[in-house]
Amino acid sequence: MTWWEAIVLGVVQGLTEFLPISSSAHLRIVGDLLPGGGDPGAAFTAITQLGTETAVLIYFRKDIWRIIRAWFGALPVGPWRGTVPKEDPDARMGWYIIIGSVPIVVFGLLFQDAIETSLRHLYITAAMLAGFAILLGVADRLGRKRKELRELTLRDGLLFGLAQSLALVPGVSRSGGTITMGLLLGYTREAAARYSFLLAIPAVFGSGFYQLLGADPAPDAPGAGATAIATVVAFGVGFLVIIAFLKIVSTYSYMPFVIYRIVLAVLVVAGVAAGVLDPLGAAAGAE
Repeated sequence: MTWWEAIVLGVVQGLTEFLPISSSAHLRIVGDLLPGGGDPGAAFTAITQLGTETAVLIYFRKDIWRIIRAWFGALPVGPWRGTVPKEDPDARMGWYIIIGSVPIVVFGLLFQDAIETSLRHLYITAAMLAGFAILLGVADRLGRKRKELRELTLRDGLLFGLAQSLALVPGVSRSGGTITMGLLLGYTREAAARYSFLLAIPAVFGSGFYQLLGADPAPDAPGAGATAIATVVAFGVGFLVIIAFLKIVSTYSYMPFVIYRIVLAVLVVAGVAAGVLDPLGAAAGAE
C-alpha cells in the first residue's frame, strides 16, 4: 500500500466510522478499487479505528472522566468507595458500558476466523448494507424518540451491546446497529448516537490493540507505515465528523443515510457482476 492509498483509506475511515453507513464496508469496497486492489483486511480496519476512537476520547473527554470517577466512587471497595451513590446516573452508565461491551467480545472471539474471511464477501456486505438500511429507516420512522440517556436501563444497555456486536459483519455499521436499536427502544436520535460513541470505546480499543500487538498479520496486509498514516488521518477527519454528525442528528432524520446505504448496496452488486469488484478480496481479506 502506497502512502497516498493509506491517506485515502484514512479519510474513508474517518468519514464513515461514526455515520450509520459502515466504515468496514467502505474500507472493503474502496480498498478493492485502489490501484493495488484488494481488501485491506480486518486487522487494518481494526487498527485504523484506533484513530477515530481517539477522536471520541478527546471529544467526550469530560463525559468519560465524569463516568470513570463516578464508577470508581460507587464501588464497594477501593480508596474512593462510597463517595458516589450507587444510583448515580454516571456510575450506572459505567456499568452499562462494561456490560454492553460483553457481546461484541464474545462473538468476536467465537467467530474470529469467519469475521476475517468469509463474512467479508461483498455479497454479504451488500445484503447487510441494504437490510440494515431498511431497519434504520423503520426505526427512525416508528421510534418514539423521547428517552434520554439518563433513562438508560441495564436491559437497554445489553440490547445496545447486542446490536453493536452485529457490526462485526462489514455492512452492518457499529453506529448504525446501535442507533437503530436505540430508536426502537424509544431514545432520541442524539441520545442513541452519544451512547453509540461511548459504547464503542472499549470494543474498538480492545480490538485495535489486539490486532496491533497480538495478532499475526496476513502475508499481504498493509505495512506498519501505511497503517500508521491511515490511522492518523482517520483521527483528524473523524474528529470533525463527530461534531457535524451530532448537530445533524438533532435536526434531521436518518433517511439520507438509508437511501445512501441502499444505493451503495446496489452499486456493490453491480460492481461484482461487472468484474470491477472482487467479491472475495484479492489481498489481506482473502487469507
